[in-house]
Amino acid sequence: MKKLDKLILGSFLGPFLLTFLVVDFILLIVNMLKYFDEIFGKGLGFFIYAELIGYFVISISPMALPLAVLLSSLMTFGNLGEHFELTAIKSSGISLIRAMRPIGIFAVFLTIGAYLSNNYLVPKVNLKTFSLLYDIRMKSPALDIKEGVFYAGIPGYSIKVNEKRDDVRLKDIIIYNHADQQGNLNVTLADSGRMETFFSDSYLKLTLYNGINYKEDRPTRGISEPPVEFSRTKFDENVIVFDLDAFQLSRTPEDQWSTNRAIKNIAQIQVGLDSIYSLVNDLKFQNYQTAESIYPFFTKNRKLPPPDDIKNRKQKDDEERRVRIERERRERDSIENSKSNTDTLPFKNVDSLQSRELKVNVASNPENPRLDSIFKRKIYRNSTRIDSVTPSSNIITSVDTSGLEVKKKVIRTESLTAQEMELIDSIMFKRGYISNALTMALNNSRNLKNTFNVKMAQIDNHEREFRRYEIAWYQKYTQALACFVMFLIGAPLGSIIKKGGLGMPVLISIIFFIMFYMLTITGEKWAKEGVTSSFFGTIFSNLCLIPFGLFFLRQARKDARLFEGDFYVGIWKKVTSFLPKSSVKSD
Repeated sequence: MKKLDKLILGSFLGPFLLTFLVVDFILLIVNMLKYFDEIFGKGLGFFIYAELIGYFVISISPMALPLAVLLSSLMTFGNLGEHFELTAIKSSGISLIRAMRPIGIFAVFLTIGAYLSNNYLVPKVNLKTFSLLYDIRMKSPALDIKEGVFYAGIPGYSIKVNEKRDDVRLKDIIIYNHADQQGNLNVTLADSGRMETFFSDSYLKLTLYNGINYKEDRPTRGISEPPVEFSRTKFDENVIVFDLDAFQLSRTPEDQWSTNRAIKNIAQIQVGLDSIYSLVNDLKFQNYQTAESIYPFFTKNRKLPPPDDIKNRKQKDDEERRVRIERERRERDSIENSKSNTDTLPFKNVDSLQSRELKVNVASNPENPRLDSIFKRKIYRNSTRIDSVTPSSNIITSVDTSGLEVKKKVIRTESLTAQEMELIDSIMFKRGYISNALTMALNNSRNLKNTFNVKMAQIDNHEREFRRYEIAWYQKYTQALACFVMFLIGAPLGSIIKKGGLGMPVLISIIFFIMFYMLTITGEKWAKEGVTSSFFGTIFSNLCLIPFGLFFLRQARKDARLFEGDFYVGIWKKVTSFLPKSSVKSD
């Protein structure tokens, strides 16, 4: 590596790391604010929050990398241009493309690393993020009993403390027990008490002093029923233990999130796409079968066969399903056989001798099998012997049909007379056969339409999910490619504006990042709605920004002054030189 490459790359790495941390921190704050009310105030430890923040930092890194590359490359070449270092490089015969090469190579490796991270690291981190975030959101808030306010955080109880001397000593306590879900029929009043947790805050012991407990049964409906039982218990000391399991963080198994496409890599997404396509194909195949079953008269001589692609896909799916079921059955049988062989291994010789003895007994006396034997199934299978079946005189071997009169079918060849045709028409119309047939056909058509509408709604839902899976697949490539596209914009633009620091570069970077973000959302929305293909929708933002990068690169090679007024004055003079002189004078 030459000294020039070290100089440019060294001046780039510092701003890149700084801007990446700053951008990642900003995006982290934005994501944390979405769940602020749900994750804070739960009494969790520092390491739980640190784990969640670490997961968030990794999961939002694909969005932070392009902006960091854009801002750092713009700052690097802006500083070189501001201190005339870029001018010295060009005057020594080194082109701008050659000066951009070290950062360009770094951007290529960063793009590859971003793709590997999106495909392997980010899905696993997203799985842990969803699981931990769900557990935190489901956890009950921390135990916080305030003065003069009923606290219902403990399941089945409502507690009111009129005075708290400290975190342990309480004064004037009221407790409503709602464990039986029968209303305010169990009330405890106490003059004072103590509140302490034990077993690693898993249980709460509330010791009450000088109180009374009132308990009343719920009255049953009926006028003649006797009065309900009412009890009043006075105590000097009463200990109540509350289970604080709802206040503990219980971890949900991660396999419950296995269907989320954000936690899948490319191979798993392809499997999901194949499964969704099989579901859609099955629904389409069922539509043809439903239509054929509703119109039996129409399909008596004609069929409604599905297209070849649907039929071939259905046969392929059925064959794969059959092979999978057969493989699972063989594996299950092999496991069962291995267990049975292990259990009966010491009695192998005895079993074989008993089996041979039973076969001899059954062959000699098939009418009285030993039903109490452990070889019951073998006896019944071997008891049916072909040579034991003997011809019987009761078996009918032939039928005498000489005395029966066989009626032959008479086929009429002449056409019907006018009177016969009129009689048939009168039967068809007067008895309502045609109206009934029309009504039946109309009902069949309506049923078929409703069935098709339901199936089409299901197909639309599956196809929408199919497109979302495709978007998640292509995003792993386009988000990584955005790093190189942002470098292609930032490096030439920094050499044009010749301004370093955090002023103009930050403003321009924010403008282009907002454009990139809006184009990304627009393209993904088009892809989700099926307006465009999923590939075009995800790569739409990159396709729109690549022309900007090529334009800035072309202008930077010509040392164009795009951000100076003289540049646009020169363009206006070139435009007016092509206009007629009369129009110029009139202006």
